[in-house]
Amino acid sequence: MTPSPNWQVRHLGMPEGQPLENAERVLEGLRDGDWDPSDDVRGPGEIDWRQIEDHPHFADAVAEMGPPPPEPPDESRLDMNPMIDVALVLLIFFILTATYTSLRRTIDLPPAPSEDGAAKQVVKKEDIQDRVFRVKVNLDTNGTAIVKIDDRPVALADIDRELKDHVRTTGRKEMHLTVADDVPWGTEAKIYDAARGAEIHQIYWPKGK
Repeated sequence: MTPSPNWQVRHLGMPEGQPLENAERVLEGLRDGDWDPSDDVRGPGEIDWRQIEDHPHFADAVAEMGPPPPEPPDESRLDMNPMIDVALVLLIFFILTATYTSLRRTIDLPPAPSEDGAAKQVVKKEDIQDRVFRVKVNLDTNGTAIVKIDDRPVALADIDRELKDHVRTTGRKEMHLTVADDVPWGTEAKIYDAARGAEIHQIYWPKGK
Protein backbone atom coordinates (compact mmCIF):
# COMPACT_ATOMS: atom_id res chain seq x y z
CA MET A 1 0.00 0.00 0.00
CA THR A 2 1.41 3.35 -1.07
CA PRO A 3 1.16 6.00 1.67
CA SER A 4 -0.45 9.34 0.87
CA PRO A 5 1.93 12.33 0.53
CA ASN A 6 -0.53 14.58 2.41
CA TRP A 7 -2.08 14.57 5.85
CA GLN A 8 -5.44 12.85 6.01
CA VAL A 9 -8.12 13.03 8.71
CA ARG A 10 -11.23 10.93 8.99
CA HIS A 11 -14.04 10.83 11.49
CA LEU A 12 -14.07 7.87 13.81
CA GLY A 13 -15.46 4.84 12.02
CA MET A 14 -15.33 6.32 8.51
CA PRO A 15 -13.55 4.25 5.83
CA GLU A 16 -11.84 7.11 4.01
CA GLY A 17 -10.19 10.33 5.09
CA GLN A 18 -10.13 13.94 3.94
CA PRO A 19 -6.79 15.13 2.55
CA LEU A 20 -5.23 18.25 4.11
CA GLU A 21 -2.20 20.22 2.93
CA ASN A 22 -0.26 20.19 6.20
CA ALA A 23 -0.39 19.56 9.95
CA GLU A 24 -1.46 23.13 10.63
CA ARG A 25 -4.72 22.46 8.84
CA VAL A 26 -5.30 19.50 11.14
CA LEU A 27 -4.75 21.68 14.23
CA GLU A 28 -6.93 24.39 12.74
CA GLY A 29 -9.73 21.86 12.26
CA LEU A 30 -9.36 20.79 15.90
CA ARG A 31 -9.65 24.38 17.12
CA ASP A 32 -12.70 25.03 14.90
CA GLY A 33 -14.43 21.86 16.04
CA ASP A 34 -14.30 20.20 12.63
CA TRP A 35 -12.40 17.31 14.17
CA ASP A 36 -12.45 15.58 17.51
CA PRO A 37 -9.28 14.42 19.29
CA SER A 38 -10.63 10.87 18.93
CA ASP A 39 -10.80 11.13 15.12
CA ASP A 40 -8.14 9.34 13.05
CA VAL A 41 -5.18 11.00 11.38
CA ARG A 42 -2.48 9.77 9.06
CA GLY A 43 0.59 11.79 8.07
CA PRO A 44 2.78 11.72 4.98
CA GLY A 45 4.63 8.41 4.67
CA GLU A 46 2.38 6.71 7.24
CA ILE A 47 0.31 3.62 6.52
CA ASP A 48 -1.61 3.12 9.78
CA TRP A 49 -4.31 5.44 11.14
CA ARG A 50 -3.97 6.80 14.67
CA GLN A 51 -6.19 8.96 16.81
CA ILE A 52 -5.22 12.62 16.68
CA GLU A 53 -4.71 12.79 20.46
CA ASP A 54 -2.36 9.78 20.27
CA HIS A 55 -0.31 11.01 17.30
CA PRO A 56 3.09 12.31 18.49
CA HIS A 57 2.77 15.30 16.19
CA PHE A 58 -0.46 16.51 17.85
CA ALA A 59 -0.44 15.01 21.37
CA ASP A 60 0.98 18.13 23.04
CA ALA A 61 -1.34 20.47 21.15
CA VAL A 62 -4.41 18.40 22.09
CA ALA A 63 -3.35 18.36 25.75
CA GLU A 64 -3.03 22.16 25.75
CA MET A 65 -6.49 22.57 24.24
CA GLY A 66 -8.09 20.68 27.12
CA PRO A 67 -11.45 18.95 26.93
CA PRO A 68 -13.90 20.22 24.31
CA PRO A 69 -16.54 22.67 25.57
CA PRO A 70 -19.93 21.12 26.37
CA GLU A 71 -22.60 21.40 23.74
CA PRO A 72 -25.10 24.19 24.45
CA PRO A 73 -28.54 22.98 25.53
CA ASP A 74 -31.10 22.65 22.80
CA GLU A 75 -33.56 25.39 23.68
CA SER A 76 -35.91 24.31 20.91
CA ARG A 77 -36.65 21.01 22.70
CA LEU A 78 -39.84 21.11 24.76
CA ASP A 79 -40.03 18.85 27.80
CA MET A 80 -43.58 17.47 27.76
CA ASN A 81 -43.34 15.50 31.02
CA PRO A 82 -44.46 18.33 33.37
CA MET A 83 -47.33 19.19 31.02
CA ILE A 84 -48.46 15.55 30.94
CA ASP A 85 -48.33 15.33 34.75
CA VAL A 86 -50.45 18.47 35.12
CA ALA A 87 -52.93 17.23 32.51
CA LEU A 88 -53.37 13.92 34.35
CA VAL A 89 -53.93 15.68 37.69
CA LEU A 90 -56.54 17.97 36.12
CA LEU A 91 -58.23 15.01 34.42
CA ILE A 92 -58.54 13.12 37.72
CA PHE A 93 -59.86 16.26 39.43
CA PHE A 94 -62.54 16.80 36.78
CA ILE A 95 -63.59 13.13 36.87
CA LEU A 96 -64.01 13.22 40.65
CA THR A 97 -65.84 16.55 40.52
CA ALA A 98 -68.22 15.36 37.80
CA THR A 99 -68.94 12.15 39.72
CA TYR A 100 -69.76 14.03 42.91
CA THR A 101 -71.94 16.52 41.03
CA SER A 102 -73.92 13.77 39.32
CA LEU A 103 -74.62 12.14 42.70
CA ARG A 104 -75.59 15.38 44.35
CA ARG A 105 -77.90 16.31 41.46
CA THR A 106 -79.47 19.72 41.24
CA ILE A 107 -81.63 19.25 44.33
CA ASP A 108 -79.50 19.97 47.38
CA LEU A 109 -79.28 17.36 50.09
CA PRO A 110 -80.45 18.37 53.55
CA PRO A 111 -77.89 20.53 55.38
CA ALA A 112 -75.65 18.83 57.89
CA PRO A 113 -76.13 19.77 61.53
CA SER A 114 -73.97 22.66 62.71
CA GLU A 115 -70.96 22.03 64.90
CA ASP A 116 -72.58 23.66 67.91
CA GLY A 117 -75.46 21.16 67.74
CA ALA A 118 -78.10 23.77 67.02
CA ALA A 119 -81.54 22.30 66.43
CA LYS A 120 -82.92 22.25 62.91
CA GLN A 121 -85.85 24.42 61.99
CA VAL A 122 -89.15 22.61 62.65
CA VAL A 123 -91.75 22.83 59.89
CA LYS A 124 -95.34 22.55 61.11
CA LYS A 125 -97.68 20.31 59.16
CA GLU A 126 -100.52 22.83 59.06
CA ASP A 127 -98.24 25.43 57.49
CA ILE A 128 -97.35 23.31 54.49
CA GLN A 129 -100.15 20.74 54.04
CA ASP A 130 -101.80 22.71 51.24
CA ARG A 131 -98.67 22.74 49.10
CA VAL A 132 -96.86 19.54 50.12
CA PHE A 133 -97.50 15.90 49.23
CA ARG A 134 -95.88 12.85 50.81
CA VAL A 135 -93.63 10.24 49.19
CA LYS A 136 -92.50 7.14 51.08
CA VAL A 137 -89.93 4.60 49.90
CA ASN A 138 -89.43 1.20 51.56
CA LEU A 139 -88.14 -2.24 50.59
CA ASP A 140 -90.20 -5.41 50.70
CA THR A 141 -88.86 -8.79 51.79
CA ASN A 142 -87.53 -9.41 48.27
CA GLY A 143 -85.55 -6.19 48.24
CA THR A 144 -87.94 -4.48 45.79
CA ALA A 145 -88.55 -0.77 46.28
CA ILE A 146 -92.11 0.15 47.29
CA VAL A 147 -92.95 3.77 46.47
CA LYS A 148 -96.09 5.51 47.68
CA ILE A 149 -97.32 8.97 46.72
CA ASP A 150 -99.81 10.12 49.36
CA ASP A 151 -100.29 6.44 50.33
CA ARG A 152 -100.93 5.47 46.69
CA PRO A 153 -98.53 2.73 45.53
CA VAL A 154 -96.71 3.46 42.29
CA ALA A 155 -94.06 1.55 40.37
CA LEU A 156 -90.52 2.87 40.65
CA ALA A 157 -90.17 2.55 36.88
CA ASP A 158 -93.10 4.97 36.44
CA ILE A 159 -92.00 7.48 39.10
CA ASP A 160 -91.21 10.21 36.53
CA ARG A 161 -94.68 10.13 35.00
CA GLU A 162 -96.44 9.63 38.34
CA LEU A 163 -94.80 12.66 39.95
CA LYS A 164 -95.56 14.88 36.96
CA ASP A 165 -99.20 13.76 36.93
CA HIS A 166 -99.51 14.29 40.69
CA VAL A 167 -98.04 17.80 40.51
CA ARG A 168 -100.26 18.69 37.57
CA THR A 169 -103.36 17.31 39.30
CA THR A 170 -102.83 18.73 42.79
CA GLY A 171 -100.76 21.81 42.02
CA ARG A 172 -98.43 20.94 44.89
CA LYS A 173 -94.75 21.42 44.12
CA GLU A 174 -93.23 20.60 47.49
CA MET A 175 -92.54 17.04 48.57
CA HIS A 176 -92.17 15.41 51.99
CA LEU A 177 -89.82 12.47 51.36
CA THR A 178 -89.37 9.52 53.71
CA VAL A 179 -86.80 6.92 52.69
CA ALA A 180 -86.06 3.79 54.71
CA ASP A 181 -82.46 3.31 55.80
CA ASP A 182 -82.04 0.12 53.76
CA VAL A 183 -83.11 1.69 50.46
CA PRO A 184 -80.16 1.86 48.00
CA TRP A 185 -78.82 5.25 47.02
CA GLY A 186 -79.60 4.55 43.37
CA THR A 187 -83.32 4.30 44.17
CA GLU A 188 -83.21 7.54 46.15
CA ALA A 189 -81.31 9.26 43.34
CA LYS A 190 -84.02 8.19 40.89
CA ILE A 191 -86.61 9.90 43.12
CA TYR A 192 -84.51 13.08 43.07
CA ASP A 193 -84.26 13.01 39.28
CA ALA A 194 -88.00 12.51 38.94
CA ALA A 195 -88.64 15.40 41.35
CA ARG A 196 -86.44 17.66 39.29
CA GLY A 197 -88.28 16.64 36.11
CA ALA A 198 -91.61 17.37 37.79
CA GLU A 199 -90.34 20.88 38.73
CA ILE A 200 -90.59 20.18 42.45
CA HIS A 201 -88.71 23.06 44.06
CA GLN A 202 -88.62 21.94 47.70
CA ILE A 203 -88.10 18.59 49.42
CA TYR A 204 -88.59 18.04 53.16
CA TRP A 205 -86.93 15.22 55.07
CA PRO A 206 -88.38 13.91 58.32
CA LYS A 207 -86.39 14.46 61.49
CA GLY A 208 -83.58 11.94 61.82
CA LYS A 209 -83.38 11.11 58.14
